[in-house]
Amino acid sequence: MALKDLGALLAPLLLCSALLTASLRGVDVYDALCTGAKKGLETAGKILPPLLALFPVIYLLRSSGLAQGLSRLLSPILLRLGVPPETGILMLLRPLSGSGALSAAAEIIRQAGPDSLAGRTAAVMLGSSETTFYVAAVYLSAAGVKKSRWAIPAALCADLACFLSSAWVCRLIWG
Repeated sequence: MALKDLGALLAPLLLCSALLTASLRGVDVYDALCTGAKKGLETAGKILPPLLALFPVIYLLRSSGLAQGLSRLLSPILLRLGVPPETGILMLLRPLSGSGALSAAAEIIRQAGPDSLAGRTAAVMLGSSETTFYVAAVYLSAAGVKKSRWAIPAALCADLACFLSSAWVCRLIWG
């Protein structure tokens, strides 16, 4: 049996072992499955409104050109901080949208090249940061948190630290 074949059997084996373990412990598997599905739907219902508010904002930011304009305005500051100015658009979009940030990073890599400092910095920034507002909308909504207080500002500070350290590490390694 090849390793590839074993990998194809892994999911069914895990499922069967979970069902067998639950049955041996006397768990009503069908009831547990239905209860879990119900809780999943309740969570989806809680997180849907914040997501419906977030997606149009992301679209408007991208399509209006505001993100590109802000990126151009930030270029002199980014240069002084040692951050490739091409990554400004990525830094603006990453906290909002994973797909928007991915397309911005792909554009940076396409224009500057994958082995360029800007391309490598964009890849490191993308891989080491998170979509802050999306995650906050999902997790805070699911947990029933009404006032995020300092969670969003702290997460945005963490994003900034991530972006700056990504740029500095890339400059240190690839100069």
